[in-house]
Amino acid sequence: MSSSTSQATDNPTARGTDSSHESRTTKSGIEKSGAQILTAWNASEKSFQESFFQIAARGLHKKYHKGSNEIPVLRGVDIEIREGEFLAIVGQSGCGKSTLLHLLGTLDRPDEGEIYLADHRIDNLSAGARDRLRNETFGLIFQFYHLLPELNALGNVLLPLMIRHGFFGYFRHRRVFRKRAKELLDKVQLSHRLKHKPRELSGGEMQRTAIARALVNRPKVLLADEPTGNLDRAAGQGIIDILRNLNTNENLTIVMVTHDENIARQADRTVRLVEGRID
Repeated sequence: MSSSTSQATDNPTARGTDSSHESRTTKSGIEKSGAQILTAWNASEKSFQESFFQIAARGLHKKYHKGSNEIPVLRGVDIEIREGEFLAIVGQSGCGKSTLLHLLGTLDRPDEGEIYLADHRIDNLSAGARDRLRNETFGLIFQFYHLLPELNALGNVLLPLMIRHGFFGYFRHRRVFRKRAKELLDKVQLSHRLKHKPRELSGGEMQRTAIARALVNRPKVLLADEPTGNLDRAAGQGIIDILRNLNTNENLTIVMVTHDENIARQADRTVRLVEGRID
């Protein structure tokens, strides 16, 4: 795949969210195509007219405090991700790439700026609405896997379904859910490891389990934070091959943070962060 460095230019018009009907608008807003509002943004900016960006962010700033010191991490980031795109975000350690991914995935809030999913603003949602978004719409993969040590591979993959449907909902549909989880573990070549706990799996196997877990609720966007960072070259390439196949065969939008230029070159497009800004 060809790789190019890109800087975002669109400016979404701010839309407030009424907290009294947040839950209802969250779901309906996410499911809309977003084409009309994005065309309006683009026409006002006279660029990318009639393009559909699945995720769009404008003017993101984020800083952290360490004692009395203020540490700026992001300094006005604009970025757009098209539906079905495989985007790599690269940069040196400390440049803000993981912070940017966490903001896009609503794990944290920006100090300034706006983030949209389709035509719905998501950075200003309540904690509960953001939790539902991460459970139902975003799939997340982390460098350190974050598997529960007391659950086997199958149990870890089933966990998001248990959270989404509750105990009784999960119990009623457990056969369908278990079939779905087993199919995903088979897709990542772990059908022989269903009953193994994380301590019994290799690093590559734990990351493949985490990918299956991220996919079990059929997300629209997969966010991957250094998914190969703890793996050797062969295991890391295996993870990228899985992501590439998901993107190509299922049109899954993937946003991946990595410091590895060789890994980044396998994405459709590359965005480079330098000192909290897109270069």
